Amino acid sequence: VQLQASGGGLVQAGGSLRLSCAASGRTFSRYVMGWFRQAPGKEREFVAAANGIGGATRYADSVKGRFAISRDKAKNTVHLQMNSLKPEDTAVYYCAADYRPLGIMGTRPNDYDYWGQGTQVTVSS
Repeated sequence: VQLQASGGGLVQAGGSLRLSCAASGRTFSRYVMGWFRQAPGKEREFVAAANGIGGATRYADSVKGRFAISRDKAKNTVHLQMNSLKPEDTAVYYCAADYRPLGIMGTRPNDYDYWGQGTQVTVSS
């Protein structure tokens, strides 16, 4: 599986950005897709995940109610809509994939086998 992330940028606090991650492969529905982020000097942390079964999603507490993950099955793409952005959301964002036919969504980086390149999100105050 190859992942290609896009959509980062610079935005003022309170603004919105939409990240996208295009995945190769023909069994996209059997993969859990996740987003992680890593700020300078900090460990990579879980942001959100979505499985290919029934549209289930999972979010970190810090982004609940502000971020929304969605999957476009026809385009093998996962999106992360980020609203009400805060300066503390500034980080490099990574998309990840994990082969999980049963749809169990992990929250640790080690739960995911495939990673895209990061995309920088900077939120100014």
